[in-house]
This record gives sequence, C-alpha cells and structure tokens, in this order.
Amino acid sequence: MSEDQEILFEQKGQLGIITLNRPKALNALTHEMAVALDKQLQAWGTDDSIKAALIKGAGEKAFCAGGDIVKLYKEGKAGSDYPARFYHDEYICNARVKHFPKPYIAFIDGIVMGGGVGVSVHGSHRIATERTLFAMPESSIGLFPDVGGTYFLPRCPGEIGMYLGLTGVRLKGADSIYAGIANTYMQSANLEGLEQSLSTMDFSANPHQDVSQLISVYAEDPGTSGLADLQSQIDTHFAHHTVEEILQSLDDDGGEWAAKTAKSLRTKSPTSMKVTCQQIRMGAEFEFDDCMKLEWRLVNRIIKGVDFYEGTRAVVIDKDQSPIWVPDSLDQVSTEDVDAYFAPLDTGDLDL
Repeated sequence: MSEDQEILFEQKGQLGIITLNRPKALNALTHEMAVALDKQLQAWGTDDSIKAALIKGAGEKAFCAGGDIVKLYKEGKAGSDYPARFYHDEYICNARVKHFPKPYIAFIDGIVMGGGVGVSVHGSHRIATERTLFAMPESSIGLFPDVGGTYFLPRCPGEIGMYLGLTGVRLKGADSIYAGIANTYMQSANLEGLEQSLSTMDFSANPHQDVSQLISVYAEDPGTSGLADLQSQIDTHFAHHTVEEILQSLDDDGGEWAAKTAKSLRTKSPTSMKVTCQQIRMGAEFEFDDCMKLEWRLVNRIIKGVDFYEGTRAVVIDKDQSPIWVPDSLDQVSTEDVDAYFAPLDTGDLDL
C-alpha cells in the first residue's frame, strides 16, 4: 500500500478502512478515487470477512472538501468528456454507499462539502466532531446540490434543506447533528480509539447493532444548535415554492438575518437557484435512486452551459468573487428554461 495513492484501502480485523489520501488538496475527490471506492465497496459488500466499512480523511483539516473542481473546470473548458465521466461514476459511487449492506461509518472530521458529502452522508453511521464544517455551496459556482442532495436535503427538519441548498451556508458539528447530516457527535481526539475498537470487534449476527452500541459509548452531547434557533424563521421564508417568493418573504421581514440571507442569495446563479428549488421540492417525493437519476439529467445540462464554468472561475480559479451569470436575473429564467434541465436525456437515465 503506497502512501502516494489518492485513496487507501486496508482491512483490520473485520473492518474495512478507507482513507481519502490527498491532504494537501483537502482530500478533494477525483474521478479515479470515486471509481476505486465504488469497486472496493462492491467487493466488501459480498466479502464475509468484512463486517463493516469505515471512511476517513487524511490530515487534520478535511474529511473531503468536495470534487476536484479545478480539474473539472479545465477539462470541461477544453471540451473533454471528463466532467460527464466524473459525475456519472461519482453518482454510481454515491448510490453504492447508500445501498451498502453493512455498517458504513463516516468520520466527518473537518471540512466536508460537495463530493465529500456524497461519500459520507448516505452511510449508516455518520460522526461529526468539533472540527466538522459542512456545506453544499454549489449554487455559488453555477451548479446545484448534487451527490444525493435531491434526497437528503428535503429530509432535513422543516425547510432547512431548502435553506442549505440555496444559501450554501456552513454548519459546524452541533448544527450538522440537528440537520441530520450526522447522527453522532464526539470529540475528534476519540476517533482513533473508536477505530481501534471497531478493528478489534468480534461482530455478532447484527453488525449494525454492534456498531451503534459501540459508538454510543463514545458519543457526546453536541451542545446548542444555532440552526435550531433559526428553525422558525427558515420555515417561514423557505416554505415558498419559488425563489422569487422566498426572496420577497425575506425582504418583507425587515430583520438583520433575513436581510443578510437575501443579500447572499442574490449573489448566486439565478439558474442554479431555480433548478435547486425545483430539485429539492421534487426530491421530497422520490426514492433515492430516482433522485440520483434526476441529478444525472441536471448535471448533463449544467456541464454544457455557462454558469458552472463562470462560477468556478470566479470562486475557485481567479477568486475575484465576481461571476457574470448568464442570464443574470431571476426574471430572465423562465419556467420552461428550468423544466428543460429536468427533461429525459436522449441517452437515457443513469443505470443503477
């Protein structure tokens, strides 16, 4: 096993351990990593010597800060099919995590955004720490909250999913627990002990129960959630069915939080916001696999458009924070324009 590899796999006892191993790049997910993870999960899913899987990030800063957006930008701008191949195989991997038949334990320790959310949030056991920093900031780069956001965001309490999807706001540990992103909180310093205990565990016929019981020994109170304090305001403003109505509701509020939130929304891609709003409303009624198929339709249109590359340029490449969206206002994005993103593809749906 080479430390130069982008993703590491090892077996300790009955535990399969996955390490995202690009600490200098905040463990950003590459196409090769997604393919390798999918292949390994397929193997472990039917390997009787593996009773559970654990995924973690190398280094102290991040679990996984997202997909390798710089490569996606460069390859897409050059006319390569890399973005399509990346998203296709990433979404397949996300579904593999969701349907993994054994306990899947994610140490969401540090930054977790975008692609990192997709390989953690769908697992059975998701552990946040005092270092957790979660966000789905895709609308800021002309994308949409993918990697299964269509499924998990509508299932957050009240309208929190819509709030997170549209604003890209960042959550720390306690808020991540409240939103349902993670389901256990513990100190980062205790993760190593938990991993050691898992790797020496003699699993019973009910591995999910075994893992839950062991994790409960390490679990702690995450403390007060600021997101919980905002729940009523979020529900009031983000329950509306269009982005225009949400913004009008925030404008009418007159409060500091509402004004700040509205100002933030107005910096996002108008197209992305309208697509995201419809995506999350539809996802509330869909099963997981149908959500992933919907995202495959959306991303195929996004990577052939303008805003994704302009947003990535402004936020990630040039970092001038001044994207020029096309179109640049909500009233120029028609219902027909949005519906076109959701239409069936000539090439068919994602094969899960």
